[in-house]
Amino acid sequence: MTEDLPVRKVKSAVRTVELLEYLAGRRDEPARLREISDALDMPRSSAHALLRTLVGQGWVRSDPTGTLYGIGIRALLVGTSYLDSDPYLPLIVPFLDDLRAALDETFHLGRLDGTDIVYLATRESQQYARTANRVGRRLPAYATSLGKALLAEQIGVERDRHIPSVLTSLTSHTITDRAVLDSQLDEVRIRGYAADDQENTSGVRCFAVPLQYCRPAQDAISASVPVDRLTPQRERDIVDALQTVGDKVSRVVRPLANGDRWFAS
Repeated sequence: MTEDLPVRKVKSAVRTVELLEYLAGRRDEPARLREISDALDMPRSSAHALLRTLVGQGWVRSDPTGTLYGIGIRALLVGTSYLDSDPYLPLIVPFLDDLRAALDETFHLGRLDGTDIVYLATRESQQYARTANRVGRRLPAYATSLGKALLAEQIGVERDRHIPSVLTSLTSHTITDRAVLDSQLDEVRIRGYAADDQENTSGVRCFAVPLQYCRPAQDAISASVPVDRLTPQRERDIVDALQTVGDKVSRVVRPLANGDRWFAS
Protein backbone atom coordinates (compact mmCIF):
# COMPACT_ATOMS: atom_id res chain seq x y z
CA MET A 1 0.00 0.00 0.00
CA THR A 2 2.81 2.38 0.87
CA GLU A 3 4.57 1.74 -2.44
CA ASP A 4 1.37 2.33 -4.43
CA LEU A 5 0.48 5.63 -2.75
CA PRO A 6 2.88 7.88 -4.71
CA VAL A 7 1.66 6.33 -8.00
CA ARG A 8 -1.96 7.13 -7.17
CA LYS A 9 -1.03 10.69 -6.24
CA VAL A 10 0.72 11.22 -9.58
CA LYS A 11 -2.20 9.76 -11.51
CA SER A 12 -4.60 12.05 -9.70
CA ALA A 13 -2.43 15.06 -10.48
CA VAL A 14 -2.25 14.11 -14.16
CA ARG A 15 -6.02 13.76 -14.34
CA THR A 16 -6.49 17.14 -12.70
CA VAL A 17 -4.17 18.85 -15.17
CA GLU A 18 -5.77 17.09 -18.14
CA LEU A 19 -9.23 18.20 -16.99
CA LEU A 20 -8.16 21.82 -16.55
CA GLU A 21 -6.42 21.88 -19.93
CA TYR A 22 -9.49 20.36 -21.58
CA LEU A 23 -11.79 23.01 -20.12
CA ALA A 24 -9.33 25.79 -20.95
CA GLY A 25 -9.15 24.57 -24.55
CA ARG A 26 -12.91 24.95 -24.94
CA ARG A 27 -12.61 28.66 -24.15
CA ASP A 28 -16.18 30.05 -23.79
CA GLU A 29 -17.94 26.74 -24.56
CA PRO A 30 -18.82 24.97 -21.29
CA ALA A 31 -18.78 21.17 -21.10
CA ARG A 32 -21.15 18.63 -19.61
CA LEU A 33 -20.03 15.80 -17.37
CA ARG A 34 -20.56 13.23 -20.12
CA GLU A 35 -18.41 15.20 -22.56
CA ILE A 36 -15.61 15.54 -20.03
CA SER A 37 -15.76 11.87 -19.08
CA ASP A 38 -15.66 10.75 -22.72
CA ALA A 39 -12.92 13.19 -23.77
CA LEU A 40 -10.61 12.21 -20.91
CA ASP A 41 -11.58 8.51 -20.84
CA MET A 42 -12.45 8.90 -17.17
CA PRO A 43 -15.27 7.18 -15.24
CA ARG A 44 -18.14 9.60 -14.72
CA SER A 45 -18.07 9.09 -10.97
CA SER A 46 -14.37 10.02 -10.86
CA ALA A 47 -14.87 12.98 -13.19
CA HIS A 48 -17.79 14.25 -11.11
CA ALA A 49 -15.85 13.98 -7.84
CA LEU A 50 -12.86 15.77 -9.35
CA LEU A 51 -15.03 18.50 -10.84
CA ARG A 52 -16.82 19.17 -7.55
CA THR A 53 -13.47 19.39 -5.76
CA LEU A 54 -12.12 21.87 -8.33
CA VAL A 55 -15.34 23.90 -8.23
CA GLY A 56 -14.95 24.20 -4.47
CA GLN A 57 -11.38 25.44 -4.90
CA GLY A 58 -12.27 27.93 -7.66
CA TRP A 59 -10.34 26.19 -10.44
CA VAL A 60 -13.55 25.18 -12.22
CA ARG A 61 -16.88 26.99 -12.35
CA SER A 62 -20.34 25.53 -12.93
CA ASP A 63 -23.70 26.93 -13.93
CA PRO A 64 -26.51 27.21 -11.33
CA THR A 65 -27.83 23.76 -12.29
CA GLY A 66 -24.43 22.14 -11.79
CA THR A 67 -24.51 20.50 -15.24
CA LEU A 68 -22.16 22.77 -17.21
CA TYR A 69 -18.49 23.30 -16.37
CA GLY A 70 -15.83 25.77 -17.46
CA ILE A 71 -12.41 26.98 -16.37
CA GLY A 72 -12.44 28.95 -13.12
CA ILE A 73 -10.93 32.22 -11.97
CA ARG A 74 -8.06 30.53 -10.10
CA ALA A 75 -6.60 29.52 -13.44
CA LEU A 76 -6.52 33.19 -14.45
CA LEU A 77 -4.67 34.12 -11.27
CA VAL A 78 -2.00 31.48 -11.86
CA GLY A 79 -1.65 32.44 -15.51
CA THR A 80 -1.28 36.10 -14.61
CA SER A 81 1.37 35.28 -12.03
CA TYR A 82 3.36 33.46 -14.72
CA LEU A 83 3.34 36.58 -16.89
CA ASP A 84 4.13 38.82 -13.93
CA SER A 85 7.12 36.69 -12.93
CA ASP A 86 8.59 36.29 -16.41
CA PRO A 87 11.83 38.32 -16.51
CA TYR A 88 11.86 38.68 -20.30
CA LEU A 89 8.45 40.21 -20.96
CA PRO A 90 9.28 43.69 -19.61
CA LEU A 91 12.35 43.76 -21.85
CA ILE A 92 10.63 42.49 -25.01
CA VAL A 93 7.24 44.20 -24.95
CA PRO A 94 8.64 47.71 -25.64
CA PHE A 95 10.09 46.33 -28.88
CA LEU A 96 6.62 45.11 -29.87
CA ASP A 97 5.34 48.61 -29.17
CA ASP A 98 8.05 50.04 -31.44
CA LEU A 99 7.17 47.61 -34.23
CA ARG A 100 3.50 48.48 -34.07
CA ALA A 101 4.25 52.21 -34.00
CA ALA A 102 6.48 51.87 -37.06
CA LEU A 103 4.35 49.51 -39.16
CA ASP A 104 0.87 49.48 -37.55
CA GLU A 105 0.44 45.73 -37.90
CA THR A 106 -0.35 43.19 -35.18
CA PHE A 107 2.72 41.76 -33.44
CA HIS A 108 3.02 38.79 -31.08
CA LEU A 109 5.48 37.21 -28.68
CA GLY A 110 5.13 33.43 -28.42
CA ARG A 111 6.85 30.64 -26.49
CA LEU A 112 7.24 26.99 -27.47
CA ASP A 113 5.51 24.67 -24.98
CA GLY A 114 5.46 21.02 -25.97
CA THR A 115 3.81 20.83 -29.38
CA ASP A 116 2.14 24.23 -29.01
CA ILE A 117 2.91 27.90 -29.21
CA VAL A 118 1.59 29.95 -26.29
CA TYR A 119 0.99 33.64 -26.89
CA LEU A 120 2.57 35.72 -24.12
CA ALA A 121 2.03 39.25 -25.47
CA THR A 122 0.19 40.91 -28.35
CA ARG A 123 0.14 44.43 -29.73
CA GLU A 124 -2.83 44.95 -32.03
CA SER A 125 -2.85 47.00 -35.20
CA GLN A 126 -4.99 50.12 -35.06
CA GLN A 127 -6.23 49.39 -38.59
CA TYR A 128 -8.63 46.70 -37.41
CA ALA A 129 -9.99 45.39 -34.13
CA ARG A 130 -9.82 41.81 -32.91
CA THR A 131 -12.66 40.58 -30.72
CA ALA A 132 -10.57 38.04 -28.75
CA ASN A 133 -7.35 38.58 -26.83
CA ARG A 134 -4.64 36.17 -27.97
CA VAL A 135 -2.63 36.25 -24.73
CA GLY A 136 -2.71 32.76 -23.23
CA ARG A 137 -3.98 31.20 -26.45
CA ARG A 138 -2.36 27.95 -27.61
CA LEU A 139 -1.97 26.86 -31.22
CA PRO A 140 -0.11 23.91 -32.78
CA ALA A 141 3.44 25.05 -33.44
CA TYR A 142 3.51 23.47 -36.92
CA ALA A 143 0.63 25.71 -38.07
CA THR A 144 2.06 29.07 -36.99
CA SER A 145 4.96 31.22 -38.12
CA LEU A 146 6.01 31.56 -34.46
CA GLY A 147 6.13 27.80 -34.11
CA LYS A 148 7.94 27.22 -37.38
CA ALA A 149 10.60 29.77 -36.46
CA LEU A 150 11.28 27.78 -33.28
CA LEU A 151 10.85 24.28 -34.73
CA ALA A 152 13.48 25.16 -37.33
CA GLU A 153 15.92 25.62 -34.44
CA GLN A 154 15.37 22.00 -33.38
CA ILE A 155 17.06 19.02 -35.04
CA GLY A 156 16.20 15.32 -35.15
CA VAL A 157 14.68 13.86 -32.02
CA GLU A 158 14.41 17.28 -30.38
CA ARG A 159 12.21 18.50 -33.24
CA ASP A 160 10.12 15.34 -33.06
CA ARG A 161 9.28 16.12 -29.44
CA HIS A 162 7.50 19.30 -30.56
CA ILE A 163 5.56 17.91 -33.53
CA PRO A 164 2.56 15.58 -33.02
CA SER A 165 2.40 12.32 -34.97
CA VAL A 166 -0.75 13.50 -36.76
CA LEU A 167 -0.85 17.02 -38.21
CA THR A 168 -4.45 18.20 -38.07
CA SER A 169 -5.79 20.88 -40.42
CA LEU A 170 -6.83 24.19 -38.89
CA THR A 171 -7.62 25.65 -42.32
CA SER A 172 -7.45 24.38 -45.88
CA HIS A 173 -3.89 25.77 -46.05
CA THR A 174 -2.47 23.92 -43.03
CA ILE A 175 0.50 21.68 -43.83
CA THR A 176 -0.41 18.12 -42.79
CA ASP A 177 2.47 16.23 -44.48
CA ARG A 178 5.46 15.82 -42.14
CA ALA A 179 7.95 15.59 -45.02
CA VAL A 180 6.67 18.85 -46.49
CA LEU A 181 6.82 20.50 -43.07
CA ASP A 182 10.42 19.35 -42.47
CA SER A 183 11.47 20.64 -45.88
CA GLN A 184 9.93 24.01 -45.11
CA LEU A 185 11.58 24.13 -41.67
CA ASP A 186 14.97 23.47 -43.27
CA GLU A 187 14.37 26.48 -45.53
CA VAL A 188 13.36 28.57 -42.51
CA ARG A 189 16.59 27.66 -40.74
CA ILE A 190 18.64 28.88 -43.73
CA ARG A 191 16.80 32.13 -44.46
CA GLY A 192 16.29 33.14 -40.80
CA TYR A 193 12.54 33.74 -40.71
CA ALA A 194 9.34 31.72 -40.95
CA ALA A 195 5.98 32.35 -42.59
CA ASP A 196 2.55 30.81 -42.51
CA ASP A 197 0.12 31.40 -45.33
CA GLN A 198 -3.36 31.30 -43.76
CA GLU A 199 -2.41 28.05 -42.05
CA ASN A 200 -4.15 28.78 -38.75
CA THR A 201 -6.37 31.74 -39.65
CA SER A 202 -7.97 32.20 -43.05
CA GLY A 203 -7.22 35.55 -44.66
CA VAL A 204 -4.08 36.21 -42.58
CA ARG A 205 -0.40 35.70 -43.35
CA CYS A 206 2.20 35.74 -40.58
CA PHE A 207 5.97 36.14 -40.42
CA ALA A 208 8.21 35.34 -37.45
CA VAL A 209 11.83 35.28 -36.28
CA PRO A 210 13.33 33.37 -33.35
CA LEU A 211 14.80 35.30 -30.43
CA GLN A 212 18.33 33.97 -30.05
CA TYR A 213 19.00 34.79 -26.41
CA CYS A 214 19.15 31.07 -25.61
CA ARG A 215 19.81 28.00 -27.73
CA PRO A 216 17.75 26.46 -29.01
CA ALA A 217 15.48 29.48 -29.08
CA GLN A 218 12.31 29.17 -26.98
CA ASP A 219 10.63 32.49 -27.89
CA ALA A 220 9.81 34.21 -31.17
CA ILE A 221 8.13 37.39 -32.38
CA SER A 222 5.76 37.63 -35.32
CA ALA A 223 3.63 39.93 -37.43
CA SER A 224 0.10 39.11 -38.62
CA VAL A 225 -1.14 40.82 -41.80
CA PRO A 226 -4.44 40.46 -43.70
CA VAL A 227 -3.64 39.01 -47.12
CA ASP A 228 -5.83 41.53 -48.93
CA ARG A 229 -3.40 44.35 -48.18
CA LEU A 230 -0.09 42.50 -48.22
CA THR A 231 2.22 43.41 -51.11
CA PRO A 232 5.70 42.01 -51.87
CA GLN A 233 7.28 45.28 -50.71
CA ARG A 234 5.23 45.31 -47.52
CA GLU A 235 6.32 41.74 -46.82
CA ARG A 236 9.99 42.68 -47.24
CA ASP A 237 9.57 45.69 -44.93
CA ILE A 238 7.93 43.57 -42.24
CA VAL A 239 10.50 40.77 -42.41
CA ASP A 240 13.39 43.25 -42.34
CA ALA A 241 11.89 44.97 -39.30
CA LEU A 242 11.35 41.67 -37.48
CA GLN A 243 14.90 40.53 -38.12
CA THR A 244 16.36 43.86 -37.00
CA VAL A 245 14.30 43.91 -33.82
CA GLY A 246 14.95 40.22 -33.20
CA ASP A 247 18.69 40.89 -33.20
CA LYS A 248 18.24 43.82 -30.82
CA VAL A 249 16.08 41.80 -28.42
CA SER A 250 18.59 38.96 -28.40
CA ARG A 251 21.45 41.31 -27.51
CA VAL A 252 19.45 42.96 -24.73
CA VAL A 253 18.08 39.77 -23.17
CA ARG A 254 21.06 37.40 -23.64
CA PRO A 255 22.99 38.57 -20.53
CA LEU A 256 19.93 37.79 -18.39
CA ALA A 257 19.17 34.49 -20.16
CA ASN A 258 22.75 33.24 -19.72
CA GLY A 259 22.12 32.99 -16.00
CA ASP A 260 18.55 31.73 -16.27
CA ARG A 261 17.65 28.61 -14.32
CA TRP A 262 14.80 27.78 -16.73
CA PHE A 263 16.40 28.13 -20.14
CA ALA A 264 19.77 26.48 -20.62
CA SER A 265 21.86 28.39 -23.15
